[in-house]
Amino acid sequence: MKETKSKKLDPEKVMERIAEASRPTVAGVEEKDVRHWVTIYVMGRGYSVPADLTILTAMEYAGYKFIRGCGCRQGFCGACSTVYRRHGEYKLQTGMACQTRVEDGMYLVQIPFSPAEKASYDISKEAYKVNTLLKHYPELARCVACNTCTKACTQDLQVMDYIQAAIRGDFETCVNESFDCIQCGMCALRCPAEIVQYNMAQLARRLYGRNDRPEPKHLTDRLKEIEQGKFVKPLDEITKKSKEELEKLYYSREKESD
Repeated sequence: MKETKSKKLDPEKVMERIAEASRPTVAGVEEKDVRHWVTIYVMGRGYSVPADLTILTAMEYAGYKFIRGCGCRQGFCGACSTVYRRHGEYKLQTGMACQTRVEDGMYLVQIPFSPAEKASYDISKEAYKVNTLLKHYPELARCVACNTCTKACTQDLQVMDYIQAAIRGDFETCVNESFDCIQCGMCALRCPAEIVQYNMAQLARRLYGRNDRPEPKHLTDRLKEIEQGKFVKPLDEITKKSKEELEKLYYSREKESD
């Protein structure tokens, strides 16, 4: 088989698309400027909105005001979880409202938060073993490997894989597979075993970071530099720059390679 490489998304282009999708709400839009319209249904009521908007912006365009369930607007905080069905399809879809585009005939509803129990613990007193995960999240043992959590994930993470890794005591795999979780809660809402996957994985990452990862030298060096006042003058200089100067400085910065 020929191996294919997935395309890497350009973060700057993604941010530009999100900003463009949010423009009608921020700056307003004239109906004469809209080339295509779609009909969406929010709580059973239909609305005509400009095509290619994100769900979040489309709902605001339709007149909804978000008091909660709207955070960073750029796909990082997990606050705008959405459940929807496409017209003519039986399958229930999940996504983040700030990233997912509206489609004609889409039926949707917002999930402003996911009610879930979060264990309380002192990480310095917890043993670095799988029994600690089971102590605080005993429902972990009820996993039936149905993969519903993975299908529900808005980030396309292999949730079931990191749950199974946690059960085996494979902290490293659990940590790596769950690292990009934004804790939107969709996996827990759909899980038949009622596991709170994201809270359990957070505990696993804390245990792994405390017990299995040495303190990085570059971090300790940087902390010493901060304590010695190395960055006081540069910080003072940058806070005095104008918006235009800051933008020029930002776009001319040295970027890390992929």
